[in-house]
Amino acid sequence: MRKKKNLNEPIDTEGDINLSPRRLEWSKNNIDKNSQKLLSEDSKYFLHQSLSTPCLNVLGASDGIYLEDLQGRKIMDFHGNSVHQVGHGNKRVIAAIKEQLDILPFCPRRYTNKVAIELAERLTSLAPGNLNKVLFAPGGTNAIGMALKLARYATGRHKTISMWDSFHGASLDAISIGGEKLFRKDVGPLMPGTEHIPPPTRGKCHFNCSDENHDGCINYLEYVIEMEGDIGAVVAEPMRWTTVELPPPNYWKRVRDICTKNDVLLIFDEIPSALGRTGKMYVCEHFDVEPDMLVIGKGLGGGVFPMAALLANDALNVVEDKALGHYTHEKSSVGCAAALATIDCLMEDGLLDNAVTLGNSGLQQLEALKLKHPIIHEVRGLGLFYGIDLRVDGKPASNEADSILYHSLSNGLSYKVGGGSILTLCPPLTINNDELTQAFNIIENGINSLN
Repeated sequence: MRKKKNLNEPIDTEGDINLSPRRLEWSKNNIDKNSQKLLSEDSKYFLHQSLSTPCLNVLGASDGIYLEDLQGRKIMDFHGNSVHQVGHGNKRVIAAIKEQLDILPFCPRRYTNKVAIELAERLTSLAPGNLNKVLFAPGGTNAIGMALKLARYATGRHKTISMWDSFHGASLDAISIGGEKLFRKDVGPLMPGTEHIPPPTRGKCHFNCSDENHDGCINYLEYVIEMEGDIGAVVAEPMRWTTVELPPPNYWKRVRDICTKNDVLLIFDEIPSALGRTGKMYVCEHFDVEPDMLVIGKGLGGGVFPMAALLANDALNVVEDKALGHYTHEKSSVGCAAALATIDCLMEDGLLDNAVTLGNSGLQQLEALKLKHPIIHEVRGLGLFYGIDLRVDGKPASNEADSILYHSLSNGLSYKVGGGSILTLCPPLTINNDELTQAFNIIENGINSLN
């Protein structure tokens, strides 16, 4: 019988743990009888798993940057599972979905439709370089699976290199290339040939790097590729999303050169990070690097419809006699309508500009907060996505991060704790400066409550 984990131990993981003593105490003090009853029903019928069921609360509505629970409390959503770039219940997205439901609610796979073709054209026209072929899928994990299959078909090699600490989805193939312990531990044999290397993180290194360019990590990547001799693809997040970590300068350009030199495909996973969140449509644009494949998802469906896409270089259009995805909702007319409306909002409503200007302003506010509170080791961000790295005596402040989180939840702000001690703040791009400042004030009050 497997030994049960001590839930009082701090855990470095992708998000807050849903069975911690503090979670149970918070629920006791903040959830009324009606919501508790519904949570019990939810717990009864859904399989339990870390990070979700048992759930925190019951929602009744959402609008813009806010969630509303059944008790009528409004909660600023700085989590949103990274799907809410254009805000919850965006009117343009909802209208596009309603219109499409009256015209073509479902498109069987042997047919195409105008909105699917238009979405493919829009995505590829906005993508860097020659990423001009597309496949759609119901979710990001599915799109990662398609990318892995295409890499095998195109190169004739099944081996991959990916990063420790990375997350690419929760299916068996995705956790095989992923590097988070929570998803890999105790699950049994994973896919063969999935090599891992230390991740690139600006300002620190996990592998004997003595300089800010992380030559040690780059040399290690090149060493593994050369020693294995049959690597098909490098799969990576251009920036580590869960812990908000940017790569060292020129890191991805050097990786791109190594991949090209060794005939290895470069696959970027931008499932949570693409579509304007960082101030550009695609994150790789910040680093002036063109991957061979780019995977996007989450916010593509406007926070309403599950949508993801694989963008690939035209040279990889080599598997017409095989199936890469074959998904029932592959060219969903409704999902594509939602995605087109989402792109229109990003481009026409000034949301990309807001991610840049308000993103910079927010980072300055956080830097000022860091000067006041020694527990804040570092603040970092790109566009409207921030990480507040908490440490005590040089060690990750996991218990303190957990305490601040539940203090924030009690005061109307929801976000995620990444890596056990990093407050990750991911607001909708529709937010304004006053709302952003209000959220930071809630966090500061949470820090002050530790004393």
